[in-house]
Amino acid sequence: MTLPPSSLVGQMLLAVAAALLLVQGLGAALIYRAQHEGFQAEKVNALAFRLIAEARGGERMHRRRRTGSDDFFSDRLHRFAVETSRTSPLRESERRDEYAEDKLREILVAQDFQPAEVVVVRRPVAADPYARFAIERRTDRLGMPPAARNRALATDLYVAGVRLPHASSWMVARVRAPPSTYAMIKPLLVQTLIIYIVLVGVVALILRRITRPLDALTRQVAHFAATQDPSGQIAPMGPADVRRLIIALNAMEWRISSLLDEKDVMLGAIGHDLKTPLAALRVRIESVEDERERARMASTIEDIVRTLDDILSLARVGRPTDPVERTELSALVAAVVEEYEDMGEPVELGTTERTVLEARATWLRRALRNLIGNALRYGASARVSMQREADKVVIRIDDDGPGIPEGSLQTMMQAFTRGDPSRNTETGGAGLGLALARAIAKQHGGALVLVNRRTSEGQVEGLTAKIVLPLS
Repeated sequence: MTLPPSSLVGQMLLAVAAALLLVQGLGAALIYRAQHEGFQAEKVNALAFRLIAEARGGERMHRRRRTGSDDFFSDRLHRFAVETSRTSPLRESERRDEYAEDKLREILVAQDFQPAEVVVVRRPVAADPYARFAIERRTDRLGMPPAARNRALATDLYVAGVRLPHASSWMVARVRAPPSTYAMIKPLLVQTLIIYIVLVGVVALILRRITRPLDALTRQVAHFAATQDPSGQIAPMGPADVRRLIIALNAMEWRISSLLDEKDVMLGAIGHDLKTPLAALRVRIESVEDERERARMASTIEDIVRTLDDILSLARVGRPTDPVERTELSALVAAVVEEYEDMGEPVELGTTERTVLEARATWLRRALRNLIGNALRYGASARVSMQREADKVVIRIDDDGPGIPEGSLQTMMQAFTRGDPSRNTETGGAGLGLALARAIAKQHGGALVLVNRRTSEGQVEGLTAKIVLPLS
């Protein structure tokens, strides 16, 4: 079973998109991890610096203006003094950041600063009364707009608490926390989307250049398969591999067409060379005095001519010379049945529906005659009907003969296969009638179907032959 999409372009684009998603996902995960660890290390270093400076007698920092951005105001808003508290900054509803705590402890120990306890939590500025009060007071003092205060209150803080050995109070420092996960992932998603659009667009253009000649080549091959006409071949185009394929298929079509032309010429010559001496034999047998023997010889010649006609017709059915015409099918069926009625044959015309379709009337008459002839030969009578079923029309020929063994229904439609193993021409032809009828139905895009009719007790009561033709 082929999973969607079924086209080459769709499958290639899906493969590229899946591969890009995997690679970009891994890259995004690595970039996110590196950025997150970098931001976190920066903030932990800032916390450690403030705590160590406070413990050693005060914080001295150079204040730098960063022109052309809002970082100056942001730094002013998020610069908090180290607070001394009797209790740990950790609240019951908060979760400790163990990674930040370990990093902070490592930095403090490396600076000969031995803490007894270290606590680091992340909380919104709005949930921290000290930070909230500081930001509101500074925005009022600096005359900053309310939007700047709201942006500052919407950020997060790292709140670090350190308790020294033999001390009952905590030093609490605050710095702005790294960007949230969403803020870090959003640029990666935008980057991925841009890469998707560019790469998939380029791949789609390349695939279009490849598949456009393949699509034209497919239509040409389908046309040749239906008509065996090599005219209208497409010119080589597309990549070098596709051009070589088009050249090879064009050459193959011309070779096949040439072989079919040679076959038609050969068959015409065979038909002419055989029918001429057979016509001469018809004349010569008139000199045979024994009337019974003369009749047998004439019958044999007629069988040979009929078999020869069937063989030539079967060989040429794939390349008919007569054009496709709009045909009123019910009138054609009625005309064939009327031919048998005029000859006194027990052929009955049943229900028909007026149906017009594109067909080769001469070939369809030939197929009907073969099927009706088989019904008369093996079933003594024939009933012909025609009806429309959805998007197709079915011509049905019923007989009352012995039917065909179930295992031989398909085999009987092969050339030179007969139900009578003795191959006695008095009980049947050369075994070409059903094969020719099936080839004619297939030529019109349809099929020949053989079905045994059975009684309620399961006994075979006759054979039904159906020519199924598409209406379109």
